[in-house]
Amino acid sequence: MASVRDISHTTADTPGTPDAEGGDAQATPPSGRPPRRGRAPGRRARGAGWGSRLELLILIGPALIVFVAFVIFPVVMAAYYGFFSWSGFGPAVDFVGLRNYIVILTDPAFHEALGHNVFIAIMSLVLQGPVALGLALLLNRKMRFQSAIRVLIFVPYVISEVVVGIGWSLMLQSNGALNGLLERVGLGALATDWLSDPSIAIWTLMVIITWKYVGFATILFLAGLQGIPGELAEAAAIDGASYWQIQRHIVLPLLGPTVRIWAFLSIIGSLQLFDLVWIIWGQYVASTAGTSTMATYMVANGRNAGSFGYGSAVAVVMFLISLAVALLYQRFLLRRDTAGAITGGKA
Repeated sequence: MASVRDISHTTADTPGTPDAEGGDAQATPPSGRPPRRGRAPGRRARGAGWGSRLELLILIGPALIVFVAFVIFPVVMAAYYGFFSWSGFGPAVDFVGLRNYIVILTDPAFHEALGHNVFIAIMSLVLQGPVALGLALLLNRKMRFQSAIRVLIFVPYVISEVVVGIGWSLMLQSNGALNGLLERVGLGALATDWLSDPSIAIWTLMVIITWKYVGFATILFLAGLQGIPGELAEAAAIDGASYWQIQRHIVLPLLGPTVRIWAFLSIIGSLQLFDLVWIIWGQYVASTAGTSTMATYMVANGRNAGSFGYGSAVAVVMFLISLAVALLYQRFLLRRDTAGAITGGKA
């Protein structure tokens, strides 16, 4: 018969029973093997990461394929053909190196076209910006026929460039509707050749561009104004601020990001302007009237001249100029607007 001391000693040494300190001892399975451990947290995190990457690839894959096929690949091919004297038929075998680019950068006609693009970009900001901002401030207030006025202002933007170009070219001819109207009201001395006079044609183009695109800027500014809390203006009015003081010190600073985005779109569109100039002035009149652009220069001296290699080089130069302007604009003007767009507010 075992004593009490032997029983207590045996019990304390048996695995899975409470020890002398009052805690539970680690139990050992009957087979003697250690318990099976679960999957490591790091391994689970790596598995979840691969799943997220696969899901992201499936979601952006189609859009990435389309972007590469219709944006990146054409740019690469244009850069490739820009090193050849190629007529557009058969393989490009006449390698000329940088000759096409040297001709472009030394051609006075290209310099003139580039100057027109820069002039159009600057004047678009100067003319469209104040007009669109004034219209947006006016339409942001309660008034009769507000919706109808918004539609009428936006209508020119949605009209096709072909329709706009043909319509304005018919009205502005020497025997067109505008000169006829001036003759009827006794202002025949003001009648002139609005399209062929080099000193007037570029300003005629600016009037047409402003009429066509000011509606887009107005709607964009109006959307930005409606996103500004009305309580700020009400609080400023209670403090004694006038309407113009509210617009200057509250509304316009808060509208700054919208204005900068519109200016960016306007500049890039001005550097790539083609359709209105080509439709109204045509291939040869655009250069003589002083309204040629880089895009019209590219088509006239590339495709229409049977020199697709040279036209591809012009396209590459246009791309590089637009890319440089876009990067500089984003670096110095859009950086504070997009600083936290991707990182969630972290610098």
